[in-house]
Amino acid sequence: MKELLIRTISGLLMGIVLLACVFVSPWSWAALLLFIIAVGTFEMSRLQQMNSITGIIIGEALSLSFFALPALVALQVITPRWLLLEMLIALMPFLYALFSVKHDAKPIFTYLYASLAFLSLPSSLMLFMYREDLFGTLAGPKLIILVFCLLWVNDIFAYLTGKLLGRHKLFPRISPGKTIEGSIGGLVFTMVSLIVFCHYSQWFPIPHAIGLAAIAVVFGTLGDLCESMLKRQAGVKDSGKLIPGHGGILDRFDSIMFSVPFIFVYLLLL
Repeated sequence: MKELLIRTISGLLMGIVLLACVFVSPWSWAALLLFIIAVGTFEMSRLQQMNSITGIIIGEALSLSFFALPALVALQVITPRWLLLEMLIALMPFLYALFSVKHDAKPIFTYLYASLAFLSLPSSLMLFMYREDLFGTLAGPKLIILVFCLLWVNDIFAYLTGKLLGRHKLFPRISPGKTIEGSIGGLVFTMVSLIVFCHYSQWFPIPHAIGLAAIAVVFGTLGDLCESMLKRQAGVKDSGKLIPGHGGILDRFDSIMFSVPFIFVYLLLL
């Protein structure tokens, strides 16, 4: 009971901070994302057993740089041509692995590229969701909050459905707690919630809402499974201890970060 109370309180506080940063301005949201990337990259180094201080520092620098360039483009501080530097940053892990004293480059690549793809890229895309030239009247805080709400609804109802009806394991090798019934329940409730919301808000036609919900749930679940895979390989229960009752940054933002690129592309195509 005490653990549930701690989990609830910390979850509410985390939600309040997130909502406040999203609504205040793109800059406050960028600052929070910068913090999330910095902590998340450090957690990634722990999962990949990166004990080299130099490696951790380089990983942090690459992750923050890979986020900063598109973030400044999204905030219209610099022009899109600066994004060409992203290609150079993406090649840096090869150079670090080449000159590293470690003979096995696999942990280095996993740590660095996982940080770039799992944290920096999705975070920068969320800043572009403020741009009206890309998303029209949908752009702004409400679009970002909608994405989070889809994943939160899925998490809550997948958990409740799994507890009540769960019989068949979804991916026992990686996450013994997830069930097929729970995943279906999360998907159904997320779709229904978005359909009802769009019926009154007129944000999307119903078929588009169904597609958006499906993409959020499917790729959010895959993101959760990918992070569980990294934790299982590292032999740890949580990626960190920053958030009481929830674990680390990666534990809380895995599904969001993994699904955002797919949601972003889907919304652009619409």
